[in-house]
Amino acid sequence: MARGAKNAPEAPRDASAMRLDKFLKVSRIIKRRSVANDAAGTGHITINGKEAKPASDVRVGDVIAVRFGERLTKYEVVSLSEHALKADAAGMYRIVP
Repeated sequence: MARGAKNAPEAPRDASAMRLDKFLKVSRIIKRRSVANDAAGTGHITINGKEAKPASDVRVGDVIAVRFGERLTKYEVVSLSEHALKADAAGMYRIVP
C-alpha cells in the first residue's frame, strides 16, 4: 500500500445534511462540540422522535429535541451552514412550542 493511502475511501456527505454535533455547535444551541457529542451519545437528543447519535444527519425541516435535566426544548432546523456568525446562529433554527 502506498504511503498516505487510506484503507477505504470516505463516502461523500450529502450537501443538504450536516452532522448533529456540528449543527448544535454552529447554531450555538450547545456551546461546545464535545458537549454536543456527549449529549447525543448518552441519549439526551432525538431527531424527529428517534434517538440520535453524534454523527446522525440533520436536514432542513428536522425537529431536534434536547433534554437536559427536566427541561426539554425542541428546535426545528431552518437552515444549514458550515460556519455562522454569532448574530446569524439563531437564524438556523426556530424553537417549537
